[in-house]
Amino acid sequence: MESFWGRMQTEPLNSRKTWQTVIELITAMNAWLAFYNSKRQHSNTGYMSPDQYEVL
Repeated sequence: MESFWGRMQTEPLNSRKTWQTVIELITAMNAWLAFYNSKRQHSNTGYMSPDQYEVL
């Protein structure tokens, strides 16, 4: 869980982009979560994305 929060702070939230509204920030965080949960490779699944792991 700590690595998840660390990634969230360094990848989408710590970018040079400034958010005009809270809605923009929430939308960006949701898009990043969708990427993190379905596409990003995880070491505990043998460096497969969760989608690839679920197919096995």
